[in-house]
Amino acid sequence: MFPGLTFILGGAASGKSEFAEGLAESSGLAKHYLATSEASDREMDEKIERHKARRGPDWVTHEAPLDVEPVLAGLHHDCVCLFDCATLWLGNQMMADRDLADRQTQLIAVLAACRAPVIVVSNELGQGIVPADPMTRRFREAQGRLNIALAREADLAVQVVAGLPLVLKGHLP
Repeated sequence: MFPGLTFILGGAASGKSEFAEGLAESSGLAKHYLATSEASDREMDEKIERHKARRGPDWVTHEAPLDVEPVLAGLHHDCVCLFDCATLWLGNQMMADRDLADRQTQLIAVLAACRAPVIVVSNELGQGIVPADPMTRRFREAQGRLNIALAREADLAVQVVAGLPLVLKGHLP
């Protein structure tokens, strides 16, 4: 049986998105992609296009940089949703000056109520040096709290390092 909530954690360019896409493909369900990034520059635009090409045309894409709740609430049990990624979503919340603790609470609640299996991709930011400025430290702390909350609620938690998955909680389907 496919897990209700899967949490995929890893560093930048660790292979976590590709691993998550493979899990979604293996589900046999209709695939939905919840995109939280915005093409703010040429490099990001190219990265988004590479991700789209890798996924192929059989994915339904929902672009929701800030308000993911309506998308998640509207999904049905016959699909799987890849939410990529929680880190960009959190950064978008911070830049929009939203209450991060409140937004985290809302996200966890909508994930718990979602009828479809959801795979959430997130970045591990806590293994580097302490950031030099207060805003970056605030973001890193908020990301750590979000990752802890997502891992706690997840049926399956996997860390991806150098493209290799390490199951932290649960069992791969």
